[in-house]
Amino acid sequence: MTSRPNKVEPRPKPRFYLVTPLVDDADTFAPTLAAALEAGDVAAVLLRLKAADERSMINTAKTLGRVVQDRQVALLLDGHADLVARAGADGAHLAGLAEFTAALEQLKPDRIAGAGRMETRHDAMTAAELGCDYVMFGEPDDHGERPAFDAIEDRVSWWAEVFEAPCVGFAGGAAEVEPLVKAGADFIALGDWIWADAQTVSATIADAARHMVVPEIAA
Repeated sequence: MTSRPNKVEPRPKPRFYLVTPLVDDADTFAPTLAAALEAGDVAAVLLRLKAADERSMINTAKTLGRVVQDRQVALLLDGHADLVARAGADGAHLAGLAEFTAALEQLKPDRIAGAGRMETRHDAMTAAELGCDYVMFGEPDDHGERPAFDAIEDRVSWWAEVFEAPCVGFAGGAAEVEPLVKAGADFIALGDWIWADAQTVSATIADAARHMVVPEIAA
């Protein structure tokens, strides 16, 4: 997940960032994840591990890591920065400035440190100054609540205009993909709604891909 190029025309097409449901059975989830990865242009997978003992979580991450990384896709853990190296993951997504700051020493410089749930613009700017590899706007909190969508669009647009570090816009459904792309998101996060039916995951992601329309730049 590289930085946004300066003054590149036309703008590179955004890629998907898949956010898994809580996972504790890697063998059961692996075929569904593999199908999802084949259905669209995916840059990264954020693995949400169901609470368990460390060894079980590491084994789950390793099993799914083979599915993800063999396809040249980055595997990130949701939190658990202390498990990243042992799990062979590519990095971690940290919720809030305090968690992000605390994890930097464990992750940098070799692994990805993503910043999410930045409560204010100042927090997001601080994360960028500290070397975050991306910021994410619009993800649900622990209760499944998200900011108003117009506020998410506004935050993505502001970031894309000012900062070089990539921005991930979290889409709550297929209808939100195109507005986030137009706002300037470099990656589009797809969460629980794509996993609702394991039989239709591929079709759901393929439909979302049809909304990945990058606006043409006027001559």
